Amino acid sequence: MDRKGWARLALAAAVVGGVSYVASWGLPLSQPMSLAWKGTGVGFLTLYAALRARSVDGWLLTAAMGLGAAGDVLLGAAGQTVGGAVFLAGHLVAMALYLRNLRPALSGAAWFHAAWLPPIAAGIAFVLPADRAAAPGIAIYALGGAAATALAWISRFPRGRVAVGSTLFLVSDELIFARMGPLHDQPWVGFAVWGLYFAGQALIAVGVANALRADV
Repeated sequence: MDRKGWARLALAAAVVGGVSYVASWGLPLSQPMSLAWKGTGVGFLTLYAALRARSVDGWLLTAAMGLGAAGDVLLGAAGQTVGGAVFLAGHLVAMALYLRNLRPALSGAAWFHAAWLPPIAAGIAFVLPADRAAAPGIAIYALGGAAATALAWISRFPRGRVAVGSTLFLVSDELIFARMGPLHDQPWVGFAVWGLYFAGQALIAVGVANALRADV
């Protein structure tokens, strides 16, 4: 099997791992087993990105996916502060990727439309948690995620996959913060958080990888 075939296999494994992870919630698994299952989705997206990488941008995509997979596991293994910091690092890598691939001749209006998203997302994140001591850190994290999403919208990558995927990731994060406050104990939120997050990561991985492949 050639490299392209292995990449397709990795993508299929990512979908199986990411979708089936929801089934693990009702199983009597140990925490290590549950976290390992959780990590398969974006973990295999990382392998997919690595197998498709042919340039610095391809390896930036791989790094962003890898940090996401690590964050998935560390949220449960080391707590929200450590896991959130790793996710924030992934957002910073994604920002670097998008900045390297901005659409040519962006207008002032395009920059304006990109600029409003981060402060609004950070403001929403700030007011949601019931634990007010945690709110500033959560807002800073949301600022990073929203900045990555704003840059995705003005990057040259296909908006229907990459920008939409980044937006789904951002909405997933906001739902996590809402679960710390007004949506506490709402059973549907967990499904929405994971579904939006994994779908977003998959769209980003495939959209960026395909666009970079077209450059070769």
